Amino acid sequence: MRMIDRDEVGRRLTYEVCIPIVREAMIAFSRGETRQLLRSIIPLADGRAFGVMPGALGVAAPFGAKLISVYPENFAKGIQSHQGLVILFDPGTGAPVCVVHAGEVTAIRTAAASAVATEILARPQARRLAILGYGEQAETHARAMTRVRPIETIQVWGRSPERAGAFAARMQAELGLPVLAATDVAAAVADADIICTVTAAREPILTSAMVAPGTHINLVGSSMAGPVEIDDDLVVRARFVADSREGVLKQGAEFLRAKAAGRIGDDHIVAEIGQVLAGDIVGRRTEEEVTIYKSLGHVAQDLASAWALYSQP
Repeated sequence: MRMIDRDEVGRRLTYEVCIPIVREAMIAFSRGETRQLLRSIIPLADGRAFGVMPGALGVAAPFGAKLISVYPENFAKGIQSHQGLVILFDPGTGAPVCVVHAGEVTAIRTAAASAVATEILARPQARRLAILGYGEQAETHARAMTRVRPIETIQVWGRSPERAGAFAARMQAELGLPVLAATDVAAAVADADIICTVTAAREPILTSAMVAPGTHINLVGSSMAGPVEIDDDLVVRARFVADSREGVLKQGAEFLRAKAAGRIGDDHIVAEIGQVLAGDIVGRRTEEEVTIYKSLGHVAQDLASAWALYSQP
């Protein structure tokens, strides 16, 4: 059985490789061509979680599962918060053939999915990016957004000004464009065309009043029912697109909170991103519209990314 470690994933699963893979996986998912169960998440102590995510890329296609732990405190230790494996099975024999470092696949494919959504939902002239958060997903989203829009400036906000400043300096050196640490969320997003929320916030940090008309938002940080990054007003205001309709209806915290308050119904999810990518449903309708892509992640993205690494030299 082959093992693809973190270094190999990081070296080979570039955004130029991963973005097209994720785009096709999300279209296939929304067409019902892939097979998977709703993500099974077991809460653990101290805000930790363990997830089991089985799936198949088709009826006679590669299949497997992602086993992943989420330990938020790992960030302070300088290690990945997501730890685990993607296990791949051969569709011809049913034999397990490969294990892949799931933390690195997750880090890259999540940002690649947001890039795919940004490419189809953000205004073509979008140039200014705001990132709320300064962890691993903040880094991967900064890199991925530059692949789909000609980003000119990045504003970053986080609860620790020192860490936000260090993140800004590091990403400015890497990307070769101005990256500035903002003093508060409102300042970070004031002029943003694209906002990526990648925090561990339990209560809203971004409100509708802060968001300018025409902004596109990638809502990423909360991956289960409970923690929310934005307020109900922003959910209600936005054209709301899910990666998985079923997933958001069961586990999309911001959507569920606004629904519980009686502000929206299930039909507020206007589409899955795969339906927009396939041209079945219109994404952005006007220059002034605020769009949200709610990312929970689904295993088709992981399996497609991991299988490409396994099957291609």
